[in-house]
Amino acid sequence: MSTVPGWMTACRLTALVGHSGSGKTEVAVNMTVALARAGVRMALADLDIVNPYFRSRERRDILAELGVRFVASSQALVDADVPALPAELNTLLQDASLRSILDIGGDAGARVLARYRHQIQAQPHEMLLVLNAHRPRTRTAEQAIASLRQIEATMGLRMTGIVNNTHLCGETEVKDVLLGAALARQVSDQTDIPVVCHCAARPLAGRLPELDAPVFPIDIYMKKPWER
Repeated sequence: MSTVPGWMTACRLTALVGHSGSGKTEVAVNMTVALARAGVRMALADLDIVNPYFRSRERRDILAELGVRFVASSQALVDADVPALPAELNTLLQDASLRSILDIGGDAGARVLARYRHQIQAQPHEMLLVLNAHRPRTRTAEQAIASLRQIEATMGLRMTGIVNNTHLCGETEVKDVLLGAALARQVSDQTDIPVVCHCAARPLAGRLPELDAPVFPIDIYMKKPWER
């Protein structure tokens, strides 16, 4: 049985939110896989109603092998003001025996959580902002904080942590992760929201210097359609 860092096991319920293209789904799948391999009874909810390319449901095969309970929103109503959400989501929110991760798609996807904010607030939870310093609307601390506050206002919940997931897909270098680490620290200093980890593809993670938060080595599960 493998072990996982303490930041990943702090609460039973974790939602990953952030600006579109920050890499929330990759982080969500990697967290779920790491916890499941450590023997934790896991559930993953794919509530991405925005991104047509990167959806955690694409890795149902891996999740099924690990016994992960998986639920997904309907893609038939992705443009609806009130998107169709799975009834099983209530189970994930209420079942104390499950460690649940919610993959929330894009800034607009935060409105999905607004519907469940009272259920979420009633239990220990984490709201993690996934931050990519290379995205056009989160390149500066001012932009990132504005996005953060907009997401908080939309979902009616407060952010509890920051995940630095700065990358350029297959072109990512050490300097990119360090750029994101500096941005995450600036956002943290100005908001008092702690940086919980720095994500890096596994071959790159071992080349990083010591940082102010743990490094989370990730495997690349999500690929563009033309890369599959």
